[in-house]
Amino acid sequence: MNNPMTLAIAGIAAFAIFLIAVGISMARGSSDVNARLERYASAKPDKSTVAPGSQQTFAESLQASAAMAQLNKVVEQRDFGANLAREIARADLKLKVSEYLLIWAGVTVGVPIAMALASVGMPGLRNPIVLLVGALIGFMLPRFWLARRKSSRVGAFNKQLPDTITLIANALRAGSSFLQAIELVVRESRPPISTEFGRVIREVNLGLAFDVALENMVRRVRSDDLELMATAISIQHTVGGNLAEILDSIAFTIRERVRIQGEIRTLTAQQRLSGYVVGFLPIGLAGFLFVAAPQFMAPMFDDRVSLAGLPAGIIILFLGGFMMFLGFMFIRKIVAIEV
Repeated sequence: MNNPMTLAIAGIAAFAIFLIAVGISMARGSSDVNARLERYASAKPDKSTVAPGSQQTFAESLQASAAMAQLNKVVEQRDFGANLAREIARADLKLKVSEYLLIWAGVTVGVPIAMALASVGMPGLRNPIVLLVGALIGFMLPRFWLARRKSSRVGAFNKQLPDTITLIANALRAGSSFLQAIELVVRESRPPISTEFGRVIREVNLGLAFDVALENMVRRVRSDDLELMATAISIQHTVGGNLAEILDSIAFTIRERVRIQGEIRTLTAQQRLSGYVVGFLPIGLAGFLFVAAPQFMAPMFDDRVSLAGLPAGIIILFLGGFMMFLGFMFIRKIVAIEV
């Protein structure tokens, strides 16, 4: 491995660590509620139940978990950490903020290192620009994974919501109270519906007002259909009325919206695929040429023809990438039809 590539990997690693550190250190601290809950929830295991031969291993694991808990406490006391914790909760990931940040930093540094190791068989990967692109891909992968988890969970929630509303309406007609109907939903439904409504029941049992617990669920899930249902329930609690009939109307509206959205996705499938082809096919082809035939792309970095102190080929590549990005965003905007 030559010296420029080593410097490039070291610079990428330093840049990734700097990004994570800036994100942790920005903004002010939050309340002490999480600290108190952490103090009550972190019960220490009984040392008498540990085998004598495993005392050292137990102590090491305890120190590691304590260090991770301390790091997580520091991170979650920042606004950045609180927002990230909310995003992780919406994606239903069993991770702490500190664990997610460690994964984020590891992937950001690991992708260019893996590309540098693979450059033994593929010399085209030794280009510092390729390593920089690899670091950018590694930086974006955890965020993309988190966004995909959130969108898939919201999609699953919205698909189950009409049947859930109908179940609540039928339970109300049978003489159950609203909280009993919610408990029926928790017993009979599948995640994520059962998980979110179960949190509502636990918050109400802990003394929180039902309207506030419902607002917390809307804030966690971020679903327009759920917000419509919560608004209707809050209005009914204020002014009265037949809640079962209101819920039936909302369920019908949501089912019709889901049906129309499915038809729109079917009609716009070709246009959305065209957007992906326009956006990613040239990038994939350029990446393949960088790896398979580096000499073919070498004239793009020849500084004998330069503009503003940069090789003209690099300016052309950036301009072409920017235009492809604009085309991709225009196509997405055209096919994004709101219902």
